[in-house]
Amino acid sequence: METLLTGLGFSLFLLCIFTFYDLSLSFSPINNYLVNCGASLDSIVDNRRFVSDSSDSSNSHLLSSAQTFSLCAGTLLPGLPQIYHTARVFKAPSKYVFDVKEPGTHMVRLHFHQFSSSKLNLGNSQFHVLVNGLVALTNFTGGNLVGPKVMEYLLWVNSEKLEITFVPAKKSKFAFVNAIEVISAPKDLILEAAQYVNGDKVENFEGLNKQAFEVVYRVTVGGPKVTPFNDSLWRTWVPDDEYLKSSEGSTKVYFGGRIKYQDGGASREVGPDNVYDSARLIQSKNDLIPNVNLTWEFPVIEDYKYLVRMHFCDIASISLGLLFFNVYVNGHLAYKDLDLSAVTNYLLASPFYADFVVDADHLGVVSVSVGPSSKSMAYTVDAILNGVEIMKMNNSVGSLDKLPAELLLKCWLRRSVGILLPLIALVCLLLSLSAIMHRRNDKVYSVPWSKLPMDAPEISPKQGKQQLSSKI
Repeated sequence: METLLTGLGFSLFLLCIFTFYDLSLSFSPINNYLVNCGASLDSIVDNRRFVSDSSDSSNSHLLSSAQTFSLCAGTLLPGLPQIYHTARVFKAPSKYVFDVKEPGTHMVRLHFHQFSSSKLNLGNSQFHVLVNGLVALTNFTGGNLVGPKVMEYLLWVNSEKLEITFVPAKKSKFAFVNAIEVISAPKDLILEAAQYVNGDKVENFEGLNKQAFEVVYRVTVGGPKVTPFNDSLWRTWVPDDEYLKSSEGSTKVYFGGRIKYQDGGASREVGPDNVYDSARLIQSKNDLIPNVNLTWEFPVIEDYKYLVRMHFCDIASISLGLLFFNVYVNGHLAYKDLDLSAVTNYLLASPFYADFVVDADHLGVVSVSVGPSSKSMAYTVDAILNGVEIMKMNNSVGSLDKLPAELLLKCWLRRSVGILLPLIALVCLLLSLSAIMHRRNDKVYSVPWSKLPMDAPEISPKQGKQQLSSKI
């Protein structure tokens, strides 16, 4: 019995050591701002503290504005984190400003959830959002929100400040936000180069890390939803069922072992264990290799380029050197005869990812596929995919939502001037009328006078008395 307790104690000791080791290696961002907008108190969500932005808070990043106020939900919202019970409302352009301690890629997340109170219905909002001058949202409205929505952006910041500006779309409208996250990203999250799949040509795309991105889709393949609590960068990964064109010929696989991250490969911040330990695969169960591809389709907005990141981890092969397959993006061959053993230094259950830049097709769709290659073998796994991310890239005018920042700000200034000019004209008119009335009053109450002639003859006092007597 004593031996058993001793062994159990030793096992618990090892568990604590390994847990502490994992925690010591966990990502700790240099810039990490979590803001609870419109709230008077801080809130804890997924073991993270969102700090109140109230004016009396020493951590407030909201620039003071007379046309902003806080709003609380009129009724309790059961099942929702506390950050969605309050909001900051803006009646005029307003901004949050954050200090940037080190330049690099930053993650910006904006949390929105519309609710009603006795003061206001957030569903009536309509507004634009700019991040460091980049247009993130135009004509966003709370009325389209069914539940909480998180808009996530990745952008390179090379200044000492990061500004998030909210601009009402009309004078009769307003802007709002429930919570904000500004987090410096790991250096390996967005690399400098990717492969540009342009039809049948695959070319180098340089300067990728200097682009701005909006995360459109983040999908775990074959597994359940991954919540921020289970992701070292606090991301959400949704199941792939909705986007899989056909599951025919595919098999789901789950892995109970340890995902083996390697230096120089995909890190835990690139993709968490819960993404890499599940997958969909094509597997030949006889001497015939299946003539089928697995395809996922994602609706997107045309006229933009998209970063497509595909996550792979061989958690299904019984031995090294057995898995070869092709990767397709928008129906074009992007990676021929991918050998996961070779790209992971011959280690099973070791993650790998590939980045591709593509244009949306004429139907407004980005598709990804995996399928057997000419090197695929019978009785083995012939294709595998663990996760997919689709990110929209900024266009040539520095926008992620069509319109350039200059146009949005000019429209607001034009509307403001349009209201100001009539007011100025009215004041001028009143001043003019006041001046005219003042002159008329002077004419009514003043005594008229005329100038005496300079050549009038002198009249002595005696002559004057005589002339006066003769008239009488």
